[in-house]
Amino acid sequence: MTRRRIIIGAIIGAAVLGVGALVGIADHYAILKDDDDDDDDGRDAVARGSRFAKVSLQQGLIASEKEGQPISGKFEVDRGKFQLSVYTSKEGKFSEVLVDYSTGQIAKVEPITKGEDLAAAQSQSAAMAKAKISLREAVEKALAEAAGFRALGAVPNVKDGRAVASVLLLKGEDFKIVNQAME
Repeated sequence: MTRRRIIIGAIIGAAVLGVGALVGIADHYAILKDDDDDDDDGRDAVARGSRFAKVSLQQGLIASEKEGQPISGKFEVDRGKFQLSVYTSKEGKFSEVLVDYSTGQIAKVEPITKGEDLAAAQSQSAAMAKAKISLREAVEKALAEAAGFRALGAVPNVKDGRAVASVLLLKGEDFKIVNQAME
């Protein structure tokens, strides 16, 4: 191979690596923008944010009970902001309760009236109607069998006619999903 081809190859290789690095940096900052996709990168952003949370998911579920029955809950990054979001149901109406992850106090309550959020809340409420234990109790059962993990989210659903909570857990950098029966 001539010296000229080696130099051209090195320049092209450096350019490809440079573009790759820029794409990687752009992706890194994009995941901090929004966690609506619930992808693995969104999980990483939530894991980073959860290090600052003084309140557990279970404490957030308890705090939200003032606004109705908790039907799902999760730590999330929404529009670049880390938060603890709990969906509640009360008298056929649904709300998103934002719990301050530092104090455990309710920071904001918004009605859920349309779109994907309403469909999700209706589905979660239907699953909770079949449950014999609360969502908090399901999270605590999942944690009892996963020593050292922290709960990041819990969503009920119906499998084979029975209520099951899918609980997302984190320990260090390891994620685990536990499907906890709600009986």
